[in-house]
Amino acid sequence: MWTIEERAVRCGEYIVRTGGTVRACAKALGTSKSTVHKDIVERLVFIDPILAKQARAVLEVNLSERHLRGGESTKRKYANRGKLHPAPRDGETVRPS
Repeated sequence: MWTIEERAVRCGEYIVRTGGTVRACAKALGTSKSTVHKDIVERLVFIDPILAKQARAVLEVNLSERHLRGGESTKRKYANRGKLHPAPRDGETVRPS
């Protein structure tokens, strides 16, 4: 198991290396999103200020793009829905499932 300081550095390195989100980092390191956020925003500043600044920059980009990723996800969801349940052709009736 890692110390708090080691975990904070690993979180920062992961985010900078991959450009990943807090959620992705939490999943990769087996911690919670709130722990990753606290490690990057509060703890890493005192441990490695340069790494903290780099990680915060990646998180700021992710935050600014979050609404775009959500929109794309919704778009894919509804695009795939049509493929799973095609609309009836002319003259066909739809039977309830």
